[in-house]
Amino acid sequence: MGAKLSGPGSKAGTIQQNSDINVTPFVDIMLVLLIIFMVAAPLATVSIRLDLPPAVPPVNPTEQKEPVYITIQESGAIFLPGGETSIERLPADVCAALGGGDPGCKQERVFVRAQPEVKYNQFMEVMNKLQETGFFKVGLLNEDIE
Repeated sequence: MGAKLSGPGSKAGTIQQNSDINVTPFVDIMLVLLIIFMVAAPLATVSIRLDLPPAVPPVNPTEQKEPVYITIQESGAIFLPGGETSIERLPADVCAALGGGDPGCKQERVFVRAQPEVKYNQFMEVMNKLQETGFFKVGLLNEDIE
């Protein structure tokens, strides 16, 4: 509250209460905050420039090969659609299951699924063998094997 020392209707030497709200400092502070936020907001948006190539549809979608599903059982046996395989024969058998031994077989999709009871080292042995031999498009499936 402010004090009024003089003015019409006041007695000389008496101090009266002034109950009027002075909003000038409030408006000044709000305008300063508005300017600060207007300047800071564009700086807060982070943008990274990306030069992406245009999207090109596949040449012929019917030519895409079906993925190969590698199944690991609790006993450690590894199965492909053609039958059982071993860790040593896995890369060659995956290429054969993808349609022959063409050099592009390692660019195709391969999915690995395992029974819940399979030990981690058995699973990672298959994953490491695939990665060592150049199969990098490997997906993991989380489904029950019946």
